[in-house]
Amino acid sequence: MTVNWAHGGPDLLIALDREAGPVGIQIQSGLRAAIRDRRLGAGERLPSTRRLAELLGVSRGTVVEVYEQLLAEGYVESAVGSGTRVATIAASRAPTRTSPGAPRSTNPPVGIDFEYGIPDLGSVPLTEWGWAVTEATRTLPTAQLGDEDVAGSGHLREVVTAYHRRVRSGCATAADAVVVSGFRQGLAFTLAALGRQGVRRIGLEDPGPREHDLIARRAGLDPVPVPVDEHGIDVGRLRESGARAVLLTPAHQCPTGVALAPSRRRDVIEWADEVDGVILEDDYDAEFRYDRQPVGSLQGLNADRVIALGSVSKTLAPAIRLGWVLAPPRYLPGIVEEKRLGSRGAPGLDQEALALLMETGRFDRHLRRVREIYRARRDVLSSETESAFGVGRLRGLEAGCHVLLRLRDGVSERAIAADAATMGVRVNPLGHYRFAGAGSEPLAPALVLGFGNVDEQRIRRGIHVLRAAVQRQAPAR
Repeated sequence: MTVNWAHGGPDLLIALDREAGPVGIQIQSGLRAAIRDRRLGAGERLPSTRRLAELLGVSRGTVVEVYEQLLAEGYVESAVGSGTRVATIAASRAPTRTSPGAPRSTNPPVGIDFEYGIPDLGSVPLTEWGWAVTEATRTLPTAQLGDEDVAGSGHLREVVTAYHRRVRSGCATAADAVVVSGFRQGLAFTLAALGRQGVRRIGLEDPGPREHDLIARRAGLDPVPVPVDEHGIDVGRLRESGARAVLLTPAHQCPTGVALAPSRRRDVIEWADEVDGVILEDDYDAEFRYDRQPVGSLQGLNADRVIALGSVSKTLAPAIRLGWVLAPPRYLPGIVEEKRLGSRGAPGLDQEALALLMETGRFDRHLRRVREIYRARRDVLSSETESAFGVGRLRGLEAGCHVLLRLRDGVSERAIAADAATMGVRVNPLGHYRFAGAGSEPLAPALVLGFGNVDEQRIRRGIHVLRAAVQRQAPAR
């Protein structure tokens, strides 16, 4: 069935196929396409719900639901007395110029970004950071403006390890620390040092953080996938892997959100002793917890077998590219040597600024403030998701800045993510966090929702978009 309507502007054709699934979904898709293609211009008034229902031969309630969905997604706007009109932001996207032969993206710009690992960039304490940089510039002795100690600023190493002991129950001292330019640089130096000491194989969580397998291969190591379940990494499978090193996210596993269970924590320490191995601990968002007690660092359980890596990318901002490696004496010289040969070090003034920010309590105050922001966003995300998808679909709510949304069996997580992208919502399917290559075991479909940099209004709109994408991919029966 095809219908044309005229409403003071150009005609619009909407095609309905009564045999092709819910007509409401078809109407939504037709209107979205017309707005994206600018067949409906910004500010153009849509027919009343009653009039459109008559033209299409559907119930008025169906059209009301269509308009409400498009309003939630930002395609239309509604005001008393002016009816429903095409939203300017949704209709004014100009085509992107590309060089000859370059692929042309058909997706609109990202308006709601559920990307994992991005903190609230609007809450970065820039005023406090500016004070710290100014104070560092004013007070840093001239002698310290030259090349730094290869391990990094002694002041920052003292402050970072004191923080790790106080907040994460670690036991490292400044002599155990190396300052690096972010987590990945620290990981690259550490893996290279392990390779030079004869470690050939490293176990990686599957699913787990993206591209760590690629970094391991560049360092000359053989990465092997080790499954993760509701208790964390499967230590029995780790034993079977033949690895002598393992990289873990134990406080809030990336991306499943589970904490490494107490029995698994003991088991993985025992495994390291058995194989003369080492545990690399990615301490990436342990500061953010809501419904549970803090989980201590593995480094505090066995300082001889654990290398702890951290940074301020998720607590402050990725642009402040500073991190640290806390390593036992057996591995520390090799990591320092890798840094000496591969880097001139992180900016000294920034190191001093971070040390001042942390030791004056400003860093702790910032964490307390953003923890409440994330808690509120977590609560909204939980409520909206429960309303849209049902109870019990989210995993990892107790801590961190991301959750796992489990989907019904049989749906395609990739198709849903691709569909959402056409509506300006970016979300990663769980498959993006799988081990690259053969050997990964099947997992139920899921989406990874990062909420650190998404405000509450966008969370609500984004969940509406995801619900619509799921309904189009697998209409409810």
